[in-house]
Amino acid sequence: MAKAIELKLKVGDVAPKFSAATSGGGKISLADFKGQNVILYFYPRDDTPGCTKEACAFRDHFADFQKKGAIIFGVSTDTVKSHDKFVTKFKLPFTLLADEAKTIVEAYGVWGEKSFMGRKYLGIYRVTFLIGPDGKIKNIWPLVKPEEHAAEVLAAL
Repeated sequence: MAKAIELKLKVGDVAPKFSAATSGGGKISLADFKGQNVILYFYPRDDTPGCTKEACAFRDHFADFQKKGAIIFGVSTDTVKSHDKFVTKFKLPFTLLADEAKTIVEAYGVWGEKSFMGRKYLGIYRVTFLIGPDGKIKNIWPLVKPEEHAAEVLAAL
């Protein structure tokens, strides 16, 4: 069971600005989506069991998110090349952001010490932020169950 982490950002805070390389070879900035709801979900690794379940749940609900005018971005520290393979393998219809320099994960406070089977290491916490059209954080999910999470986010919209 994942333990709750102490987040530095709160609902109502202005979302930290960022720009990043994307799957498919593009580059985007948060500012490009002003006036829209943006779902920024952070996940540890491409093509791992929990991350795949979470990505596929967002994929399966993608049309519903589009109807509500929401943009989805998955963020990890994987490379664009890794993201491209992940997108192709699971037919993901949304963009993945490659945060290799860890600037976004640090700005959002989702990078830190984790432990797995007694081993401590640095990694990404599975956290999702809903950023409103005004650029402020509308909701935060600090404890995510990968299979159910997309439906939770959709319900909050």
